[in-house]
Amino acid sequence: MQKFWIIAAAVLWGAGTGLFIPRAAYRLSVPPEAPSRTTCPAGHAFTGLANGWLGRARCTDGDAYGPSTTALSAISTAFCAVLAAAVGDHPELVVWLLLIPIGVLLATVDLMVQRLPDVLTLPLAVISLVLLAVAAQLPGADGGWRTALLGSVVLGSFCVMLLLSSPASFGFGDVKLALTIGAVTGWYGWGILLAGTFAGFVLFTLYGLSLMAARRAHRTTALPLGPFLLAGAGVGVLLGSVH
Repeated sequence: MQKFWIIAAAVLWGAGTGLFIPRAAYRLSVPPEAPSRTTCPAGHAFTGLANGWLGRARCTDGDAYGPSTTALSAISTAFCAVLAAAVGDHPELVVWLLLIPIGVLLATVDLMVQRLPDVLTLPLAVISLVLLAVAAQLPGADGGWRTALLGSVVLGSFCVMLLLSSPASFGFGDVKLALTIGAVTGWYGWGILLAGTFAGFVLFTLYGLSLMAARRAHRTTALPLGPFLLAGAGVGVLLGSVH
């Protein structure tokens, strides 16, 4: 019965936070170095909580804009429900639930404009490590903060090497995102970090091959890596939580 209520709470959290992702995604889906959007497509200034960042993606005349609210809310809800079912009442579940909406937002922006905004990636790495440090001190924690910290450093360093060796196909935003991915998967140990990272690159490769097969991309086409690194981290968390 306790697990049922945990999953139910996670579903409500995922559905609720998912409603606010489209507006933020629309505002952040701009070219690199460009400021975030300050008005809706009709030219109305954003208003509401937190300088207009928290709110539904609807114009004052009622028209929706940006990516599909229904789709993003469903995705956020699904991820929250699955992780809640797998992780259960371990304290790190709270961390994963807090990170999921931000991860969905990052993946959405990267898919739309191939950009991982610094305003999200860098704070996310710090927040992840701080929250995991707190979770590690609570009863029932099923992971280790030390390997989370080292995993963040190691995976970030590995991605720096990838960036230096292939700057045309690997972005600095991916490096900054890797700090969070390393922390999340490193929480469960080095094996999960490797598995989650490998899963991310495999999913990215399959995505690229599918686009090439459909003749929608070729070998030199730039593709977003961030969503697949995040998906790989999700795979890692699932594997780590059922070990």
